[in-house]
Amino acid sequence: MQSPRWRLDELAHAGAEHLDAEYVAGYERKTGYDPSGDLATLREFGLDQTSTLVDLGAGTGAFALAAAPFCRRVVAVDVSARMLTVLKAHATQRGISNLECVQAGFLTYAHQGEPADFICSRHALHHLPDFWKAVALARVAAMLRPAGVFRLRDLVSSFDPCEADRVLEDWFARASHRPEVGWTRAELETHVRDEHSTFTWLLTPMLERAGLKIQAMECSASQIYATYTCVKTGERFEGLDRDPPEGR
Repeated sequence: MQSPRWRLDELAHAGAEHLDAEYVAGYERKTGYDPSGDLATLREFGLDQTSTLVDLGAGTGAFALAAAPFCRRVVAVDVSARMLTVLKAHATQRGISNLECVQAGFLTYAHQGEPADFICSRHALHHLPDFWKAVALARVAAMLRPAGVFRLRDLVSSFDPCEADRVLEDWFARASHRPEVGWTRAELETHVRDEHSTFTWLLTPMLERAGLKIQAMECSASQIYATYTCVKTGERFEGLDRDPPEGR
């Protein structure tokens, strides 16, 4: 079915670099991501050989590939065909047969089969403006089984808006000087200017409203990143959509 014209084009918002073959080839080295911590957390919440895991914004698959040996089924979802091509090649090289790749995003992925036991997303949600983040989180909750777990890490600001200049300049000052091994100042500035990171005090009620109860939350010392581990309760926070009193 064709996507409605009013829906956000996630591929267009993902950044041109995600379509560039050279960038994609060096993506894992640039991020320096070790999936063992996230995997250990999900295993503490019960991830095992019976589990279905969906990785939203899987990139080249560092987490999906690490999790596959511990799961029954893994679905790696990303808007970038180039990212998924690399992921598929890695899966073939490792002999992983329980991993599926789907080119889609938060707003277009249509989960098939039994509800997911676990959904994870790392550094992908910030590509969506806040309106679409809320829509995406509602879709995440709908994909999960009751008591299913959502693990989210992203660029989420835990500072007050009046502190933005100081915190961001501190972050930029620690940027890499070599783009092949880390994010440069120019890249971080582009993120702040053109992408859609939000604040913890905005994202937290979005999660709660979707029916995702926060079990643990950790903010980085830089106040730039936050990690949430949530459980689907089905109890949505309704405090913000009541009708105003008559006459107002």
